[in-house]
Amino acid sequence: MNHSTVANAEVVRLITIPISHYCEKVRWGLDLLKIPYIEERHVPAFHSFATRKYGGSSVPVLVTKSGNFTDSTDILHYLDTLSRESHGLYPKEPELRREVEELEELFDARLGADTRTWAYFYRSGDRKTMRTAWCNGTPLFERLGFEIAFPLISSKVRQVYSITADSAASSLQGIKEVFEIVDRRLAGGKTYLAGDTISAADIIFAALAAPVLLPPEHPVSVAKIEELPIEMAAVIKELQSTAAGVYALRLYREQRHVS
Repeated sequence: MNHSTVANAEVVRLITIPISHYCEKVRWGLDLLKIPYIEERHVPAFHSFATRKYGGSSVPVLVTKSGNFTDSTDILHYLDTLSRESHGLYPKEPELRREVEELEELFDARLGADTRTWAYFYRSGDRKTMRTAWCNGTPLFERLGFEIAFPLISSKVRQVYSITADSAASSLQGIKEVFEIVDRRLAGGKTYLAGDTISAADIIFAALAAPVLLPPEHPVSVAKIEELPIEMAAVIKELQSTAAGVYALRLYREQRHVS
């Protein structure tokens, strides 16, 4: 559980798959706003037993007294309404808020899908890596189920997300295009993407870029760069050296505080 500085705050429940970068996006939002929560982690396929009863088919799902939220963007907007901080996830100024929400849509629709496809192309068949990525902190019976069903789960993931050499190559191009957009927004020494304080746009970019940057501060660290296939490691090093990569890694280093 993560403890809030606000007394008597509701403790919400976050249902996740450990490595999911969309779950990390929400996890970071909760931690940044100091909202107390209990994270319930599940192995892919097994997660549906937990999410279905709250109206969700995938993760993350946030269970609250006000209702259940089954989309990561909806969750962040809800969390912003709970914030008692002077600055929430979304700026109060209409123009800045519009910028943040446009970036949010870009990152969710393009970056999140592309980093997932590219990373899974290289790693979804690696039992050791996926054991860490999918089983970290999950119930024992699900971890045992993973050992039995891993080939089936891995195959299903590749099928659901249409993961092929061609889709991975296309996704890498998409990743680079989004990184270039972020590079341009950071030109001139800007610290954050919109305004002069951290916002949803910043944490969403960093969280969804994490699979191709491997920040050491990530709550679910699955591999060191020297353990990766040479081709994959070369791309990650290239992306880490971009302005967007340096910025996301800095956010993890300086802003990703987990209680």
